[in-house]
Amino acid sequence: MEFLNIILFELGGKPVLLTDLLSALFGLTTVFLAGRNSKYNFYVGYIYTVLLFFMFWQKNLYANLILQPISLGINIMGQYRWSHPKKDEETDSGDLKVSMLSWPQRGLVVGLVLVLALVWGWLMSMMGTRWFVGYFPANPLPYLDCVVTVLILTAQTLSALKKWDCWIAWLFVNIANLILYLKAGLVFMPIVSSLYLVNGIWSLFTWYKLYRRNS
Repeated sequence: MEFLNIILFELGGKPVLLTDLLSALFGLTTVFLAGRNSKYNFYVGYIYTVLLFFMFWQKNLYANLILQPISLGINIMGQYRWSHPKKDEETDSGDLKVSMLSWPQRGLVVGLVLVLALVWGWLMSMMGTRWFVGYFPANPLPYLDCVVTVLILTAQTLSALKKWDCWIAWLFVNIANLILYLKAGLVFMPIVSSLYLVNGIWSLFTWYKLYRRNS
């Protein structure tokens, strides 16, 4: 996979690698398709997951790296759920309906995100500093890295269940990613995150219309 390290051009004095560009293209494609309620977003998402694994390995962002095999499992679950809805969950065309979390469920999700991010952030802060010293470079931003990781897992799970609330989670992911990438010294990926943010806002309204139409 050394060819993924090819430098294509520089942006703001920072090199943009082939893996950065491919990750951006496949990532934007999969979220665009998801926002348009297309089940084909999962097929593109499989390739996107592999590309992200290599990109985060290069950037020493281990929490996001560990996320990718889990994301693959969530994608598989999502593809099945979207394609095999229960009788009371399907639209007239046989697709899975867009639904919403209840307020107690939203409170539970927020609490789990905070607890998991705190615990995972502490574990990541130990790697390379106190644990496995010399084997892994220290993560420069362990807590922010883990907040983004847990938010992504949450957003992906809600998307796999076709919950409208997933786009709220994706908005927080995109904002946190902007901060993470800027602090990590990246230039290209913040631009991509801004495009994700625009798509997330658009998809928020698109899925709400689908929810109202089928409720």
